[in-house]
Amino acid sequence: MEFEDFQVYDRDLPDAVLSQYLNTEAVAVDTETMGLMPQRDRLCLVQLYYPGGIAVIRIAKGQTEAPNLKEVMVAPKVLKVFHFARFDLATLRHNLGIQVAPIFCTKIASKLARTYTNRHGLKDLVQELEQVELDKSAQSSDWGNAANLSEEQLRYAANDVRYLLDARKKLVEMLKREERWELAQASFDCLPTIVSLDLLHFKDLFEH
Repeated sequence: MEFEDFQVYDRDLPDAVLSQYLNTEAVAVDTETMGLMPQRDRLCLVQLYYPGGIAVIRIAKGQTEAPNLKEVMVAPKVLKVFHFARFDLATLRHNLGIQVAPIFCTKIASKLARTYTNRHGLKDLVQELEQVELDKSAQSSDWGNAANLSEEQLRYAANDVRYLLDARKKLVEMLKREERWELAQASFDCLPTIVSLDLLHFKDLFEH
């Protein structure tokens, strides 16, 4: 299914466009699920953006692998940029067996760089850095009926990755200016371990 500025695919990224995502410096990634518990709530969509297009991949109920998507997600020379990577990494690992690397999280970067605010959601971040107001009205909707998602839902999903790469560049500049770039990188490197703990329900491991 093709729209003016994004394409919708079933089950996986097609062979015909795989090389485009493998031959880019960074890819923005997001997911849509039936809820916020990866072990309970299934993965419904995976969205990808690189500076040439947006792919919205519909994941079928019971699907356990997507080989082309996995190839992009584990490619060592392609940085994967998420907003709140902790959740997306967990749902990709639990549902499709993908351990993503390397990783950049704009939410972590925002919290380290934008210490003048406590508003680190994607909408607030994009509004400040890109001067774009995202429409989040379709955020809480039924993503499970993948074959019959509305254009509004699909466009919402596409917009969740559309601005991440530009936001990342601005956040990197801020982190370097504030001498927190190395700390951000170390935080990104910790994410796979944190996700492993989350999936094993060790959410209070570092509490007193």
